[in-house]
Amino acid sequence: MTAGLPSKSTIAVWGGETDHEPYERATQVPVVHSVSFGYEDVDTWQAVALGREPGHIYSRNTNPTVRAFEEKIRDLEAAEAATSFSTGMAAISGTLFALLRPGDRVVSIRDSYGGTNKLFTGFLPSFGIEVCLCTTTDFENVEAEVARGCKLLYLETPTNPTVKIVDIERLARAAHAVGALVVVDNTFATPINQNPLQLGADLVLHSATKYLGGHADALGGAACGSEALIRTLHHFREINGATLAPMDAYHLLRGMKTLALRVERQNHSALTIARWLTEQSVVEHVNYPGLETHLHHDGARRQMRGFGGMLSFSVRGGFEAIKQVLPRLRYAHRAANLGCVETVVGPPAVTSHVECTAEERAAAGIPEGLIRYSTGIEDVADLIADLRYALAVLP
Repeated sequence: MTAGLPSKSTIAVWGGETDHEPYERATQVPVVHSVSFGYEDVDTWQAVALGREPGHIYSRNTNPTVRAFEEKIRDLEAAEAATSFSTGMAAISGTLFALLRPGDRVVSIRDSYGGTNKLFTGFLPSFGIEVCLCTTTDFENVEAEVARGCKLLYLETPTNPTVKIVDIERLARAAHAVGALVVVDNTFATPINQNPLQLGADLVLHSATKYLGGHADALGGAACGSEALIRTLHHFREINGATLAPMDAYHLLRGMKTLALRVERQNHSALTIARWLTEQSVVEHVNYPGLETHLHHDGARRQMRGFGGMLSFSVRGGFEAIKQVLPRLRYAHRAANLGCVETVVGPPAVTSHVECTAEERAAAGIPEGLIRYSTGIEDVADLIADLRYALAVLP
């Protein structure tokens, strides 16, 4: 965007859509399903293929609809550039494998999405990449491990599903002091609530499937950062083939137009619900950074503009209690997703950390009685009434 400094809500609507000629005067970005793009002369074809002139050659590499999505998330994260992936995990794994080599050392936190954790504990070590996972809330330990040697520091904040907060600015300083890159998964926060690049991160990742799309009808991932880093990630992605489909890009673009509205509503509702849950006798603990009792509430206030729509809470009785509570919820999908217009619930054992064993979840500080609650845009009074009815089954 070039005119002034528009707000996030304005960028969500117009980002990536004002700098290109409209196709047949379409007011919405068209879905370009074409696999290839033709040229009448070889010189122009070659110039486009080599990046000397704008254009597209093959949709595994670039595509007009996908380009609009990339430019919108680029603008929302205030980045120099962005590239897309077929899923959020493709963005995470593509970033790690594009930037790391055998012998490199990665430092990260124990509280990360289950798929990410599997990359750290299983896949990366098998490629000769050393991984050090630190206690998420022990920033001094993270700094010490980074100082011992680090090629890449990988952070997730708020974390999935315990909603812990990591001090991006502090840990980015430590990483940059040893020449390490800082990568932050910003899926839970969204660019409406938090912009890690402005806090010192080098790359920001998103599972676009979640809040960016918001309607649970499209898979996608994104990475934002400097032109040089994004060029590296894009080249890895185009060769490895984890390309975002044009139709998914269209659905994500459509969903992102209401991103600010949805997230602002979800911020308010999640905080209201979290406060209500703390008053319920059958609830043992509530995880939400907007609560003054949260371990890093002050840190969340410093680096976030809103506390997000995600919360989690433990119920008395563990996993067996969850089996009784969840079926009684009327206004919630029991599904492995989040960030939708509808409320979505589920225990980590079948959602975020289904890939992990019970022992691995326990080591990550995830109790079996934890419920992950992705607040939708429904009326918050209805959601609380729904929770009240569901929790009433517990003694």
